Formats: sequence, C-alpha cells, structure tokens
Amino acid sequence: MGAERLCPNCRSASRITKGEAIWPVDWTCADCSYQAPHRDGITLTAPDLADTISGFDPKDFDFLACAEIEHFWFAARRKLIVDLANKYAIGAKSFLEIGCGSGNVINAMAREREWDRIVGTEIHPSGLAHARPRLPASVELLQVDARRLPFSDTFDLIGAFDVLEHIADDQLVLSEIHRALALGGTFIATVPQHPSLWSVADEVAYHERRYERGELQAKLKAAGFRVVFSTSYTALLLPLMAVSRLRVRRNAGKSDARASVRQEFDISSMLNRILTMVLRAEVGLTARGMSWPIGGSRVVVAQKA
Repeated sequence: MGAERLCPNCRSASRITKGEAIWPVDWTCADCSYQAPHRDGITLTAPDLADTISGFDPKDFDFLACAEIEHFWFAARRKLIVDLANKYAIGAKSFLEIGCGSGNVINAMAREREWDRIVGTEIHPSGLAHARPRLPASVELLQVDARRLPFSDTFDLIGAFDVLEHIADDQLVLSEIHRALALGGTFIATVPQHPSLWSVADEVAYHERRYERGELQAKLKAAGFRVVFSTSYTALLLPLMAVSRLRVRRNAGKSDARASVRQEFDISSMLNRILTMVLRAEVGLTARGMSWPIGGSRVVVAQKA
C-alpha cells in the first residue's frame, strides 16, 4: 500500500512521497479541503486537545525536561530502548515516537543511526516546545492524538514509552499503531506494572492503570501483533521502589502530593550514579536476552504480522 497520510477531518488517505515532510505546512486534504492549524511552527492534528489535561498535566514538562536527562531511571530506560531497537529493528529506517514529551528518548534514537524519517508526536505542543531545541533538525514534530493517528503503513518502528498507561482506551491506541506501521514493522512499548504498586505517584501522573502480568501482551495480540520479546525491568531496584511507594502512601494527605512525588528525584549525585550503574548492568543483561520475572515496569517488543 505504501506510506499514507490520513486527513484528521475526513480520514481520506494521501500518499507520502519519499523526501516529503511528514506533514507539509501547506498540506490540504484533496477530499474535504481541510488544513491543519499551526502553533509556534507545530502542526496540530488534534487542536481541541492541545495542552489540555488529557492523560498528563502539561505543566509538568518544565520539571521533567530537566529531571529526565541524568536521572538514573530515565537514563537506564533510554539505554534499554536504544539497545532493543538495535536488536529487534536494526533495519528500520523510519521511526515514530508517540508521546515524545520533551525529547528524552527520541534525541537518543536520532543520534543512534541515520534515519530516512524520524518523527516525534505529542498531544501537548508545550512538550514539543521543550523538545525542539534539544533535537537534531532532522527530527520532525507533530501534535497528534494517539487514539487517532493520521498515518497508515508509514513507519518501520514505532515506540510508546510510558504512554499507554495514561490513555483509557489503550486497545484503540494499539490498533492505531498497528495500522501506522509498515508490514513487518516493530513496536516497542514500556509501561508501569503491578497494580499492587499503585500510589499517589500514579494519580499525580494521571495514570489509568498499572499493567498486570501478561495484560499488555494479550492486548497486543488482540490488535494483530506478534510479541517477540517481553520482560520486566527495573527488577533489581524493585524493593527500593516498593519502599518508596509505601512512603508516599503513608504521607498521603499530609503534604502536597506532587511535591511528595518529586522528592523521588531529589537524590544525591553519588546515589544517582550508583543506581545508574545498577540499572545499566540490568539493561546489559536484558539486551542479551535475559527476561526478568518481576520489576516495576515492563517492556514489550512486537511486530506487525
């Protein structure tokens, strides 16, 4: 079928030609004459949802844009994603990240290899405003609603990294991702797991769920994917995470919830280096095929059959 752009208004398809921008500024739907609006150089394909509290409070980008760069959890996850992409999608030439936020992961992916096309999407233009200065010029940015992706058969690799838990109808999102992938394309997702770890941290982050064991894999299969790899991660730090969640629960109602959760980021540089080394060791084993039975999060790699 070939890569296609779908009109956000009438859903009619138009071919995306090689070398063409993913969403040209002057693009007009040939069937309904729809033109997407723009804000600060970003095309908005779901303008009514832009910077609303829709699964995430966009005010948190100011904090996360700084915190995620060196923090052990984000650094290890970033390395894990890059390693898995290099193992399971080494031939991919086009990459789409759903919910790229301030650009933490897509920046690493952009610098890992030469891409024919690399696109970061986010429902919040304010997140993309944080991302743009830190990304190579080759990265295209687009505001979209993951429940209504405007692409079909377009990308070799798609990623959603701690995004699905923010969306009530995650099954719909997986179906949209399946359609946006080219035949044989790869999808990598990370999600928080173990409902028993639910705390005010999940509520502050506007999570809909923490995934049960096997839940994401079952939903991927229902959407038409073939799961090729699945494991828990942050396994080695699960006891530390459990203690942290217990502390947050005990302090619930005694202090500002958001401030309490942010204390998890307030650690010494020495402790951050130690925890980074621990998780990098875990990531190294995972990249070589080790599957961990438990952990605070899960990563799944799946392919479009």
